[in-house]
Amino acid sequence: MSLYINDATGVDELTRTGSKEQTYKTPAFALFATQQQDASAPEPKLYVFKTEENDYLEISASALKKARKGCDGLKKKAIKQKEQAAKQEEQAAAAAAKQMANLHITIEEDKSLPAALKCKINQAYGHVGERVKVSGWIHRLRSNKKVVFVVLRDGSGYVQCVLTGNLALAQQTLDLTLESTVTLYGSIKKVPEGKSAPGGVELDVDYYEVVGLAPSGEESFSNKITEDADPSILLDQRHLALRGETLSGVMKVRAALLASVRRVYKEENLTEVTPPCMVQTQVEGGSTLFKLDYYGEEAFLTQSSQLYLETCLPSLGDVYCMQESFRAEKSHTRRHLSEYTHIEAELAFLTFDELLQHIETLIVKSIQYVLEDPVAGPIIKELNPDFVAPKAPFMRLEYKDAIDWLKEHQILNEEGKEFQFGDDIAEAAERKMTDTIGVPILLTKFPVEIKSFYMPRCKDDARVTESVDVLMPTVGEITGGSMRINNLEELMAGFKREGIDPKPYYWFIDQRKYGTCPHGGYGIGTERILAWLCNRYTVRDCSLYPRFSGRCKP
Repeated sequence: MSLYINDATGVDELTRTGSKEQTYKTPAFALFATQQQDASAPEPKLYVFKTEENDYLEISASALKKARKGCDGLKKKAIKQKEQAAKQEEQAAAAAAKQMANLHITIEEDKSLPAALKCKINQAYGHVGERVKVSGWIHRLRSNKKVVFVVLRDGSGYVQCVLTGNLALAQQTLDLTLESTVTLYGSIKKVPEGKSAPGGVELDVDYYEVVGLAPSGEESFSNKITEDADPSILLDQRHLALRGETLSGVMKVRAALLASVRRVYKEENLTEVTPPCMVQTQVEGGSTLFKLDYYGEEAFLTQSSQLYLETCLPSLGDVYCMQESFRAEKSHTRRHLSEYTHIEAELAFLTFDELLQHIETLIVKSIQYVLEDPVAGPIIKELNPDFVAPKAPFMRLEYKDAIDWLKEHQILNEEGKEFQFGDDIAEAAERKMTDTIGVPILLTKFPVEIKSFYMPRCKDDARVTESVDVLMPTVGEITGGSMRINNLEELMAGFKREGIDPKPYYWFIDQRKYGTCPHGGYGIGTERILAWLCNRYTVRDCSLYPRFSGRCKP
């Protein structure tokens, strides 16, 4: 029997015949193919194609010896592959049998166990040794051969849950996915010494129910959103991103901050009011107004509730509000939003110095209360471990002195020139100054030209106003405020200077007619305070569903 080998055109496959028309590629495989077909067949004669002769010549003795050795290797490899295939087949059969058995595992509650106490996860921490019932979303999921670990989340906290025995083996458990909703029953136990878990406990599960199974595969939660995804994708999927520990943590700090601010206002005897968001007047300049058709009349979304708060002073005394303000700024900086939660207050019969002291008190006490909060405090410590609570009194720095400081430190304005009196100190320069000084600053007495029409001039320097910005290291401006003009003639002059028609402001002007008084107020951007507290790069992380130029979904 003769077989032909051509390393250029041959193919080493058992379907080949070894003829000149169906040559093998190697001599070793030619010998191997012969033995696979008939183990008792004599060794064939091998002919190898030689390019220089353009013909097939019988294989040399040395090449034949090498081919026999290669053939032995191929036989051993074939035996090994056959054994592996058999093993895989055996394993597949065992897995199928196991899966079939798992399918028949029924998850049932043991009615002989004590009735489970229904509670939220954060309440479950206090029920060590008791049987509880908790519901939530699967935040993390991990399993080995006999144990399944679930970290359950319900918004109030996280709890590690352990499933063993048939609960871990059941097909229903193997089908669980991230973000599926379940109700778990079991005993609360302290975690072993040296190990950690949320609340210092874990739930030893004895029964559970699936409420809603989340998709697996391509539609799985982990494929839908990842932490390193593009920011625009994370914003498109904000409803899912909010389930993450960081964003949800920031929202909890936000809730604690608003509660703390209300607590301070209660201590300071301010009354909360809810001014309208649809208005026909401007507060901060017409270029940033969102316009709308209000039953055929022109109206706007409010830039600030300040003017309405001022009207409440004669009837309610010192007042505040917490509601949305809107700025149509096509700005994509990390400090700006088109819609933000505005904390605003107006206070009557006080001096400029008393206003500054009030703002200090509000900031210092609010931050203190947030840090003392059992939920928000630990979150801030985790997100911003180097955060230092501000202490009163804050540094006082007049605008003119700030201009001198910027000159001395060779910090230039946006045009690349030396700062001059009357320049608006832009964010970059303001941040540089604040971060360098390194303490909270009350930057006061800004020039008339760069402040709003309602701000009064200082008695000792008519060039500047009784105005203030609160600056914090690493974040910049968090609060802006001022005394308000209480003289009718001065107010009308302010309208004229800014080219504003006073007619729509008749109700605001009346405050100066019917019992005027010295008064002042301020506004705080909630999201900026949160960015400072939680060490967030952008205020967008501090809004539930941020709105800015180009973003109004979901």
